[in-house]
Amino acid sequence: MNKNTVELIGHYGDDEVHARSAWTSTSREITDEKRNRIPKLLTFLAEAGHHTPFEKSSLHFLVDTDIASHIHLLKHRIGVSINAESARYKELKEDKYYIPDDWSGLMSSKTACKDFPRMEDSDFPASDSWTTILKSYSELGNNLYHRCVADLEPFLGRKRAKESARFFKNYNSQICADVTFNWRSFYHFQCLRNKLDAQKEIREVAQMMLDLVKGIEGNPFEHTIAAFGL
Repeated sequence: MNKNTVELIGHYGDDEVHARSAWTSTSREITDEKRNRIPKLLTFLAEAGHHTPFEKSSLHFLVDTDIASHIHLLKHRIGVSINAESARYKELKEDKYYIPDDWSGLMSSKTACKDFPRMEDSDFPASDSWTTILKSYSELGNNLYHRCVADLEPFLGRKRAKESARFFKNYNSQICADVTFNWRSFYHFQCLRNKLDAQKEIREVAQMMLDLVKGIEGNPFEHTIAAFGL
């Protein structure tokens, strides 16, 4: 059982790169006087919707997330590059999975929906907490995944065995993804995913990313962050 994690592994650009891009139509030369105008310029560009200059920087992250959050990331395709760990090309050995921390202490009900059997008649007793049940369910799925790979391989080949056995993997299974945003796409991601109505897990990933960017030594994006109100 693991937490979702984010690592900032690289970045390019800064406030001045954004300003120079905006000034290309006049003069890219930076004087002390123009440098002092950068905060005001970036605020004007952000508020006026002139966001093209912000495409010139990049933010490069390595994230370990549940598959549901990975799908949220995949929905951002403009100015975003994503490569992720693939169960199609390799057998996932680590069996990482995520358990929601806000489920702590919540017990399963002894009642059941009319279309489903009572919990006490299944492999997951109603006396268990939902975190315990999800943990057991995840470990069962992982066990079946490896068994399925081994049993299918002699008949279907290694490739087909791996790519089809992953159907036993749950949405809370964690994979590693390499994600790069330009600043414009990063702002769009923050607007959609770092909001109260976003799913908790992707909201936490977005906040971790933002905190890492704010914590870059020397604060190179200080005025860009302020301009967008992040």
